[in-house]
This record gives sequence, C-alpha cells and structure tokens, in this order.
Amino acid sequence: MEYEMVREIKNLCPNNQMRDIFFDEVETDDPETYVRAFLKGKAVDVTTELGVNGSVTVHATCDGLMQRFVFTPI
Repeated sequence: MEYEMVREIKNLCPNNQMRDIFFDEVETDDPETYVRAFLKGKAVDVTTELGVNGSVTVHATCDGLMQRFVFTPI
C-alpha cells in the first residue's frame, strides 16, 4: 500500500516548542514494521493506533527521543 508519511520529532531542548517535521511517500504493507526497520539498530519502543480512512499512527521512542509517524493512504 502507498502512504504519505509524516515524521514528527519532538524537540527536547528547553524553551523550544518547535518540532522537526518531515514528509515522504512510502510503500509498505505494515507501517509498524516499516518504522522498526527505519529505526533499525536502536532501542525502540513503539505503539500503533489505527485511525479513520485507513490511517495509521505509530508512536516511537528511540534512544529517549520521541517520534510520531503518521501514515495516510494515498
């Protein structure tokens, strides 16, 4: 399946409310497996939420850094 993926990285710097946000188009049958492979080789804890219209949100904590991956079907 083809998705638009939005990757959001929470900024841990004090007094900085901005987040790093990246957009990409990806093809995968399993968004959670895609995120685990993307963050390969690191200590990763993930949770997955299914949304409306086939969207999938994967919350990942990787080496203490919180990231959110939102997959929206194209």
